[in-house]
Amino acid sequence: MLMRHEDIEKKMGLLIFLIIVTISIGGIVQIVPLFFMHSTTEPVTGLKPYSPLQLAGRDIYVREGCYVCHSQMIRPFRAETERYGHYSLAGEFVYDHPFQWGSKRTGPDLHRVGGRYSDEWHRVHLINPRDVVPESIMPGYPWLENTPVDNSDIQTRMRVLRKLGSPYSDDEIASATGSLEGKTEMDAMIAYLQVLGTAVKTRR
Repeated sequence: MLMRHEDIEKKMGLLIFLIIVTISIGGIVQIVPLFFMHSTTEPVTGLKPYSPLQLAGRDIYVREGCYVCHSQMIRPFRAETERYGHYSLAGEFVYDHPFQWGSKRTGPDLHRVGGRYSDEWHRVHLINPRDVVPESIMPGYPWLENTPVDNSDIQTRMRVLRKLGSPYSDDEIASATGSLEGKTEMDAMIAYLQVLGTAVKTRR
């Protein structure tokens, strides 16, 4: 005999169980097919895994909380694409663990910022944003200029990312520590920013 809805609502344990089952089925139906779609699991043409310097810069980006104010996902709307460039493609993020899509835009979206400004512009902007954008409310990060990049665990991070699908070779991992010698956190942050969104050609 089928239970009436009002009877289910009176039994808290059963109600919670049925809610969990319903949400689980809905989630599986929506999420599982994505794992079999090439557009979401295959890298776009020309996409490369982050270099050791870019990878270190990405970690600094996360550490400093840049994702709190900057998203990295351009929606497929005219207002978005006219301002930022080609909308974001799932295949651009296959080597990001985790991806930095975000939803908060106190500052502009950064997904297509790569190559849009010079290294020197980024350096000045990170030290004191108001030197290049007078109305900016972004804080400065001057300490990045004088802080050496920590290269002690870069090889471990690359090995972990290789297990997650990033195609790093043994030679690339072996030379990673040396490639960061003499580099500052500012160098790493700029290297990361300059590669964002560059795998897809977009109108400037």
